[in-house]
Amino acid sequence: MRVFKSKRFAKFVRHERINDAQLCAAISEIENGKIDANLGGGVIKQRIARPGAGKSGGFRSIILFRKGERAFFVHCFAKNELENIDATLESDFKDLAKIILSYSDAQIEILLENGKFMEVRFDGQNTSV
Repeated sequence: MRVFKSKRFAKFVRHERINDAQLCAAISEIENGKIDANLGGGVIKQRIARPGAGKSGGFRSIILFRKGERAFFVHCFAKNELENIDATLESDFKDLAKIILSYSDAQIEILLENGKFMEVRFDGQNTSV
């Protein structure tokens, strides 16, 4: 399983002091069937705890997900700032999932080289969740 985060998502989690180990933990939960909300079309909403706090007051992440293959963290928000995403944004994420989840390894490498996405690291190594 390869795990990625968008440039915008990476900036958000860096600001909120959410580390790659927490992102890997969220993917492990999903892989083990502990999904907070499956929005369909390869889009999952998963909670991530605030550092030093629990998940209920934490963040909601949007992940484009293909079991056993790839996960792309693309959006994150605090529940106290936004209760939920609207239908238009959900549809946009589903459209994005169709595109990104169909990319070949070569196309993903181009995204990485261009800085659009970065691979999530765990202990300095490529993630194997």
